[in-house]
Amino acid sequence: MKLNIKSFSLTCGIIWGLAVLLSTWWMLLTNASGKTFGKLSKFYLGFSVSWGGSFVGLIWGFVDGLIIGAVFAWLYNKLLAEKA
Repeated sequence: MKLNIKSFSLTCGIIWGLAVLLSTWWMLLTNASGKTFGKLSKFYLGFSVSWGGSFVGLIWGFVDGLIIGAVFAWLYNKLLAEKA
């Protein structure tokens, strides 16, 4: 069964973006230090463990998940076609 690249990549983007957003909110609400999670700012420009930074993380996470999901689905379909 082939994966629909567009659907899979959008799903990955939404899930990863929301994961970054909700994880940041969780750290803010529980007063966690966020030292390890804050290192995402090295990859996601403008991200910080703050309310505003969580929305920047949402956007970067969506883009990151979108790209990774598209590459994964494309590679999966490519390898599936070679097997058949």
